[in-house]
Amino acid sequence: MAYIEDNLMPDEKVAARAHLHRVVFLWPAIWIALGFWAITSNPGLGLTLIVFGLGLAVLALINYKTSEFAVTNKRVLAKIGFIRRNSLEVLLSKVEGIQVSQGIFGRMLDYGSIVVSGTGGTKERYRSIAAPLVFRRRVQEEAARVQEAAQVRF
Repeated sequence: MAYIEDNLMPDEKVAARAHLHRVVFLWPAIWIALGFWAITSNPGLGLTLIVFGLGLAVLALINYKTSEFAVTNKRVLAKIGFIRRNSLEVLLSKVEGIQVSQGIFGRMLDYGSIVVSGTGGTKERYRSIAAPLVFRRRVQEEAARVQEAAQVRF
C-alpha cells in the first residue's frame, strides 16, 4: 500500500482504508470450474477454459493488489491500476457526497460501488469495494470534522 503513504501531505493521517472485495475473483473461478467440468468430455476446450480462467485470475489479482482506497484527516484518496493508473485525490472540504450502490449479492456479501462527487460536478466511480457503507461513513465523519474545524476558526 505504498501509493497512499507516498502521497500524504504534512500532518496528514490515514483515518480509514478500503480495498476491493474478493468477489473480483468470481468470474475467473467460474471459468476455471467450467474448464474442469468440460475437460472430461472435451479436453481441448476444458484446458482452454482453464487457461482463460487463470489469465483472468492473474489480472484480477493484479487489480486486487494494486488498488488502494483511503480517507485521511484531509482528503479522500483512491488509486487503481499498475501500468495504467487511475487515481483520485479530493480534499474533504471539496467532497459534496459519496454514493454507494449495492445489488442483492453486494448486500449479501458486503461489497458495492462507491461514487465520490466533488465540487464542480466531478464524479468518480469505483466498483467492487469491500464494506462500502463503512467507508462512506468514515468519509462523512472526516468531512464533518473538517467542516466543524473550519467553522470554529471563523
